[in-house]
Amino acid sequence: MERAIRALPLPILLMGATALAMYLPATHALITHHHHTARAFFYSGTLFLFLTALVALANAANPRPRRAGRASLLTMLGAFTILPAMLAVPFDVAVPDTSFFNSWWEMVSSFTTTGGTLYEPDRLIGSVHLWRGLVAWMGGFFILVMAIAVLAPMRLGGFEVFFSGGPSGAPSAAAPAADGGAETSERIAHYAVTIAPIYTGLTILLWVLLLMAGDEPLVALIHAMSTLSTSGISPVGGMQGTGSGLSGEALIFVFLLPALSRRLWPGGGELRASERLGNDPELRLAGALVLIVPAFLFLRHWIAALEVRMPADFGAIFNSIWGSLFTSLSFLTTTGFESSAWHDARDWSGLSTPGLILAGLAIIGGGVATTAGGVRLLRVYALLRHGERELDKLIYPNSIAGGGSMARRLRREGAYISWIFFMLFAISIAAVMMAVSLFGLSFEPASILTIAALSNTGPLAGIAADVPLSWAHLSDPIKAIFALAMVLGRLETLAIIALFNPEFWRG
Repeated sequence: MERAIRALPLPILLMGATALAMYLPATHALITHHHHTARAFFYSGTLFLFLTALVALANAANPRPRRAGRASLLTMLGAFTILPAMLAVPFDVAVPDTSFFNSWWEMVSSFTTTGGTLYEPDRLIGSVHLWRGLVAWMGGFFILVMAIAVLAPMRLGGFEVFFSGGPSGAPSAAAPAADGGAETSERIAHYAVTIAPIYTGLTILLWVLLLMAGDEPLVALIHAMSTLSTSGISPVGGMQGTGSGLSGEALIFVFLLPALSRRLWPGGGELRASERLGNDPELRLAGALVLIVPAFLFLRHWIAALEVRMPADFGAIFNSIWGSLFTSLSFLTTTGFESSAWHDARDWSGLSTPGLILAGLAIIGGGVATTAGGVRLLRVYALLRHGERELDKLIYPNSIAGGGSMARRLRREGAYISWIFFMLFAISIAAVMMAVSLFGLSFEPASILTIAALSNTGPLAGIAADVPLSWAHLSDPIKAIFALAMVLGRLETLAIIALFNPEFWRG
């Protein structure tokens, strides 16, 4: 039985897994006496399980050969565009006075772990919020597995920084194993089985800790799933509506750390005996960024008030530092949780729109082969090392830099491919902004919402501008463009370009 299930194509397995997941919100709705919602999810789950069984039987009777690389990339593209239509069916039935298009958009936003929403928290009941969080949690697990099992051997998703360089094109010691001798389906199954217990265990652990900190069970569960998937989905509108307070934020802060480095996940790259986790370039760069932003916001208050004698308010000082620290890490990992003390940090800094700094953090993004989005820390690190080396050459033109083969690869070919990706990301921002501007969206909302969509940081819309922006107030064509931008940000431009490579399609 297990062998027969593993032999099924990945799209069929995704259909079956999402159909089974519909029974969880159905059970919750039944327990909370929302029978209409319970029927919507139960009937949808049963229907799609039946359809999955029929498709599986048809596939077993007439299997078709396919190229592994092409099939995997097309499966990822279909999972983020077509699968949300299936996920939207129970959502559309359960939520009154909505359209199927809006339901599909909501599921695209959730499954790509963007976390943008068209609905106010009070409009959706707890079971529907649970479905949004569960879809985002499954989307985070899906991209985590596919990044290591599919994108790494294809030298995409940030791994091209490791593999580009040298006459033989051999990866560096810090790169994850390509597993080139294994079939793609075997790699996906292996890493899914390896990562699932850790991903699930961390989610359950954070859920229990948030319960102990004072959150309600449903709020704690959704926030735990949103933290591990970096979706930022909340049934109460963010951290301000929780009962755990700063202690809950401290717990979430710790569990956001796995989104900063691939080495904190199985298969993401093993440390050699002479290396330490503290020397990981992604973690070091993330630590520097998370410390620089609060320091800048904190010190600006004193610089602006040098001529004014003000009493020291230690409570306001602590709230300002913590609000900046937590929110900076949250947006660097493209989660988008806003600290309950963030308003104190904004008032303390005196900046009219410090949210634009958070937009920059979201563009940088988290680690390679994690659930975070953005340009990724490793690419930014390669560009920084290249810039550092070029400055050294201005002073010492004939100098020879050390650091070993990995450092040379990052400074040269790694920086080159990182710059190409950064330019593609900038071109994507310009193209999406131009497309939505054609439908009447003004410049400032277009720029903020485009960055939020491409970096998969949906909550950025409500914090980056002076007046919070709403996804719900957009027209359908603009929402469709932003939905495709979310998929583009999740898959990354290089993976989309690979689909247009003629060599990719030749049998």
